Amino acid sequence: MRAAVLALQGDFTAHRRALEERGLDVIEARSSAELDAVDALVLPGGESTTMLRLLAGDGLESSLREVLSSGIPVLATCAGLILLAREVRTPVQPSLGVLDVTVARNGYGRQRESTICPVGVIEPAVLGTTAFEGVFIRAPRILAVGAGVETLAVRDKDPVLVRQGSTLAATFHPELSRPSPVLDLFVRMVRER
Repeated sequence: MRAAVLALQGDFTAHRRALEERGLDVIEARSSAELDAVDALVLPGGESTTMLRLLAGDGLESSLREVLSSGIPVLATCAGLILLAREVRTPVQPSLGVLDVTVARNGYGRQRESTICPVGVIEPAVLGTTAFEGVFIRAPRILAVGAGVETLAVRDKDPVLVRQGSTLAATFHPELSRPSPVLDLFVRMVRER
């Protein structure tokens, strides 16, 4: 099984390493050709507006849309979740619109409000735990979820980990935590496909 981490900008190296530690074969994808023959995809944290510009500038957006519609497991973290969201607010910006959530960029504050805090698990059987730490760095806040979106974990009452079909999306950085039940779940999704 081969996974690709979109490696245009952001925290792609930490994702690659964390998934390789879990036994996945992982490449850093920077071109359409590198996205073609993969079994899973990771959209890492970083700066969503920069990622959108790079996707458009390199002609990668149409290839990425094809991969996203193929049904392979997808993990989107922080800015990756913003890229996928149906609607992005504060400020309003374009997105790929494939994940039925509304998000606010920097919804928990700017860099100085970044924090590590407990995340409560809604579905312990899915994640294998009742709580874990979440690393929130200029994190988006999920304001609304669509009917087909399952909330797996919350920060206070806010959804912070959601799943829609084969897409798993986190407002935080699971690649920075040890242990990481989110990455463990993603790897299971890849292997069970």
